[in-house]
Amino acid sequence: MNQYEIAVLYHPDLEVDLSKGEDRVKKIIADNDGKIVSTDNWGKRKLAYNIKGNEYAIYVFYTVDIPPTNIQKMETTLNITGEVIRFLITRPDLKAIAKAEAQKAEKAAQVAKRGEVPEEDEQEDSEE
Repeated sequence: MNQYEIAVLYHPDLEVDLSKGEDRVKKIIADNDGKIVSTDNWGKRKLAYNIKGNEYAIYVFYTVDIPPTNIQKMETTLNITGEVIRFLITRPDLKAIAKAEAQKAEKAAQVAKRGEVPEEDEQEDSEE
């Protein structure tokens, strides 16, 4: 099984009852032997351009473990799902993510060694 990221743009009218649309997408993933690792709901956002007459969409991102042979079937099913106005399935670069996290940890260790407050913490302190 490979890990994939699936970005789904739901119809904006589902804002009140998004669970119906999410349940349908989760069922599609499960029917294709996939397992959802994490879900990130960004909520309703303005689109860069109209898609199917909609100015807004509800953005939800899924991290999924799924066999690569089932991706095509899942794409076909998502294309005809009424709640989904757009989707994108990508394969994350796990090596690059691990490298970025290692660099972030190394930078934090250097800052701690010098006894400084990280830049992000300084901004939070000044806002209070």
